[in-house]
Amino acid sequence: MAQFNLAVMYDDGEGVEQDKAMAVKWYRMAAEQGNAEAQFNLAVMYDYGNGVAQDRTEAVRWYREAAEQGDAEAQINLGISYDLGEGIAQDKAQAAAWYCRAARQGNADGQYYLGLAYALAEGVNPDPVMAYMWIHLASAQGDQRARDTLEKIELFMTPAQIAEAQELASEWEPNQP
Repeated sequence: MAQFNLAVMYDDGEGVEQDKAMAVKWYRMAAEQGNAEAQFNLAVMYDYGNGVAQDRTEAVRWYREAAEQGDAEAQINLGISYDLGEGIAQDKAQAAAWYCRAARQGNADGQYYLGLAYALAEGVNPDPVMAYMWIHLASAQGDQRARDTLEKIELFMTPAQIAEAQELASEWEPNQP
């Protein structure tokens, strides 16, 4: 934990002079010991080239480490990497699977992206009811883009499909990673 705390101090410049390269060093030490938050932060450093050369493959590696421990933000970023084929081969089914893991935890971004996957039939079979349900859940958490998307999806659904999706959403409860 001390390594992670040092990494954050160098990353944010709290109590020490900000030094992204030093933050990477400490994040790496904590990440290699299995600290999911350090793994996520290290992935972000590689993703954006903060303190290290930008390396999407290395970012994916660390997102995966954190995602497998249940970190919803890492799951979403890993899904996006698969979706766009950045740092890893493009694979829409894998993207949807990672979005699903985050969505099931109650993460609004995961719900939104999973809903889009169902709406666009990317990595999953098209299912307007599931698309509506997941995007509705994200919308209920205040996600404006989900609200806007929900209105568009409704245009292609029957009243019975909308009612079914709303019922599924009302019964849904998040689970833990």
